[in-house]
Amino acid sequence: MATDVPGQRVLDLLDKAIGVQAPLVRRNIARARQRNPDATPAQAIRSLERMYVSAFTGTGAAVGGTAAVPGVGTGVALSLSAGEALTSLGMSTLFVLSLAEVHGVPVDELERRRTIVMGIMLGETGSATVAKVAGRTGRHWGRQVVGRVPAEALRRINRALGRHFVTKYGTRQGIIVLGRVAPFGIGAVIGGSANAALAAATVRAARRAFGPPPEAWPEAGDPLG
Repeated sequence: MATDVPGQRVLDLLDKAIGVQAPLVRRNIARARQRNPDATPAQAIRSLERMYVSAFTGTGAAVGGTAAVPGVGTGVALSLSAGEALTSLGMSTLFVLSLAEVHGVPVDELERRRTIVMGIMLGETGSATVAKVAGRTGRHWGRQVVGRVPAEALRRINRALGRHFVTKYGTRQGIIVLGRVAPFGIGAVIGGSANAALAAATVRAARRAFGPPPEAWPEAGDPLG
C-alpha cells in the first residue's frame, strides 16, 4: 500500500488479515462442504454466507455484552471491541477470498487480493471505484476486472479504494465500538445488530461482484499460492 494514504494503520491491518487468512481459504471451503461433500458451488457459497453472517454477528454481540457484566466496565469493553474490529476484518477477508476461490477468480497476487477484499467491503463505492479507475464497466466486476487488468492498474485502483476504505471502515467501526459499550446489555443488541447489517451488506456486494455461482468446481490449481 502507498505510504502517503491517510490511515495507513487501517491498511496495514488489512494486509495483515489478507496474509493470515489467504492460506486458510481452502480449509474454510472444506468446512462449508463438510455436511455434503457432493455440494455444488452454489450450495457451498450459501453455506459460506451463513457461516460468515453467523460468526460475524456473534462476535459483535459477545463483545457488546461485556459492558453489562459487573466489574468489567467501559474501558475493558472498549479494548475488547478494538480487538474485535481486527477479528471482523479477518472474517470478511476470509469470506471474500473463499468466494473468489469457488468462482475460480485468480487472486494469486497481493494486489488482486486487496482489490477484491476492499472492493467488496466498500459495496457500491467499491464497484464504482474499480470501474472508474480501470476504465471498464460491466456486471460482476470481481470476475471481469480483477483477473484481467495489469498490476500497475491494480495499484492505481487500490490507492483509490484505500482512501475510501480508511474513511468508511474507520467511521463504521468507530460508531459500532461506541454503541457496543452501552451498559445494561444494550451493547450486545447494538453490536450484534450492527455486525449483522455489515455482514449482510458484504454478502450482497459479493453476489454483485462475482455474479451467479459456477455450475462446476474450478479445475484443481493453487491460485492463492
